[in-house]
Amino acid sequence: MSSSDLITDRLVLRPWTAAEVAAVVDGLRQAHWADDFPAEGDRVIAGVIARDPDALGAYGQRQIIERSTGLVVGAIGLFWPPGDGRVEFGYGVVESRRGRGYASEAARAIVAFALAAPDVDTVVATVELANPASARVLENAGLRRVTTGAETAEYATD
Repeated sequence: MSSSDLITDRLVLRPWTAAEVAAVVDGLRQAHWADDFPAEGDRVIAGVIARDPDALGAYGQRQIIERSTGLVVGAIGLFWPPGDGRVEFGYGVVESRRGRGYASEAARAIVAFALAAPDVDTVVATVELANPASARVLENAGLRRVTTGAETAEYATD
């Protein structure tokens, strides 16, 4: 583990390495990944990181690692830098590990980390209305719905 890792009861949230980003972008498998990692969202995030290496910083994107197995089971991260005291985050857990509370556990950790960061007063996330499980993750992480659009809702900390 490194000093930039966020540790929870069951997870480690570790910044992506450049090699891991390249492996996802190039479609290469790594031994320390769950069988269904990367999911589509992870490939999108790896592409974003590949275009903007600053997304790898301490306040950037992280892999979600299951402590009991050491396998990468998802990704979570802040879309840094904050604007007007607000920073957005996003996350995803592979299908084989859903329903275990990992997304909520990781979200709580990243929200607490973000709120302790300089220039951050509020943490926000957007969820599709068709994804009520993701809305529950945000609520479990201490966010509440603040706006609702035609297809999405925004959640924020108080």
